[in-house]
Amino acid sequence: MPKYYITTTLPYVNSDPHIGFALEIIQADTLARFHALSGHEVLFNTGTDEHGQKIFEKAATEGKDTQAYVDEYAARFDNLKDALNLTYTNFIRTSNADHKKAAQEFWNRCLSSGDIYKDRYQTKYCIGCELEKQDSELEEGKCPVHPNMELELRDEENYFFAFSKYQKPLQELYAAQPDFVVPEYRFNEIKNFVDAGLRDFSISRMKEKMPWGVSVPGDEDHVMYVWFDALVNYVSTLGWPDESGDFKFWPGVQVAGKDNLRQQTAMWQAMLMSAGLKPSTQVFIHGFITSDGKKMSKSLGNVVDPFELVKEFGTDAVRYYLLREIPSHDDGDFAMPRMEERYAELANQLGNLVSRVAAMSDKYFDGKLDKIEKNWGELKTQLEISMKDYDFKKYIDLVFEIVSESNELIEIKAPFKLVKEDEAAAKEVLSELAENIRFIGQSLKPIIPEAADEIIKRYDGDKILTGDPLFPRRDN
Repeated sequence: MPKYYITTTLPYVNSDPHIGFALEIIQADTLARFHALSGHEVLFNTGTDEHGQKIFEKAATEGKDTQAYVDEYAARFDNLKDALNLTYTNFIRTSNADHKKAAQEFWNRCLSSGDIYKDRYQTKYCIGCELEKQDSELEEGKCPVHPNMELELRDEENYFFAFSKYQKPLQELYAAQPDFVVPEYRFNEIKNFVDAGLRDFSISRMKEKMPWGVSVPGDEDHVMYVWFDALVNYVSTLGWPDESGDFKFWPGVQVAGKDNLRQQTAMWQAMLMSAGLKPSTQVFIHGFITSDGKKMSKSLGNVVDPFELVKEFGTDAVRYYLLREIPSHDDGDFAMPRMEERYAELANQLGNLVSRVAAMSDKYFDGKLDKIEKNWGELKTQLEISMKDYDFKKYIDLVFEIVSESNELIEIKAPFKLVKEDEAAAKEVLSELAENIRFIGQSLKPIIPEAADEIIKRYDGDKILTGDPLFPRRDN
């Protein structure tokens, strides 16, 4: 079986899971499911990023031991697996002993390549991003991603990674893989960033100031900078530096938000080259989710809790909303009225179709219809292209064209009337509808897996089965 490795970024455990990460992990799960159905052996990684200053300070603020704090939050993120019906195979935590050993080995290999050195560190630093900021990246002197946070001016001796050495190798990588970053305009952003020249970046912190991190090999006075440590998870989760097991899945596809563009598509790739490892296969970059047109924040009270949303609408409806309503490549808005509308769409278009055809088949033919075959080849190709382009909305739109056509066929042919005049013709219409529904069910397995499995269960046997509504009417 061909191998397919996909990984999300690791969410930072300084707050509860939010709808933005739910989007990312549902997108990754959709890709993992699609490739599994296409005959790939899939390894799907996610987990939690548990080091760095923000976490150290948050644990102290709450009066908790830092390890106990990250244990608590890691469990909350792992609970997304059931809530969102996810199929990830690996859940890596950067506080795990095996990950720390891998990060230290990665450090040593970069050191052996001559890419790590000690120097004075003077820079503007955004704690929210855990990143250095150049003046060209700031808006009115502040980080555009965290405008409410004051930048810190840092001056200390740290270890540095020779990022500037990798300008040409990165340019060659980008030229050799014209679809390395999706969408194209994000790829152009990072190419322009690299073309403008690279600055070496700090990869350690003084342990006396920030003790929560992976110790630098051979220097107990320093811990690794959180980004250096965290990025190694993509290979540590595969058992690296042991290359005899799951490491055979490397390289893979990475899913990340637009605020991770530089880290995933330039910093990490340079680090891989330094350590003598292959670069990633591809990086898919998605946008942010706003809430009713505004950036989500606790102070505004507009943060959307994915667990609460699932309680109210169910897992499949939440997956469907995020994949169809939020643009794959750009920012999108979450609004409760649209969530209601998308739920009604599932109930009235898809759920109603499945129920009506089953009811008519049961009433007129005891559920026994003819199995017919339709040529879905062209549509399957379009669906594959949509998934290859990470265009989840297009994929769903294509499937729902069949849903709409099937509902129209019921209205035009009216098998509930036709059966009184021409029983064979009515059976033929219902048999065609049943074939459409089987294709719809199979195609929607990566999107709304629970409902899709129920559709297949009802329609794939010798007798079509009736059942409860797939999406029950909501009491508003």
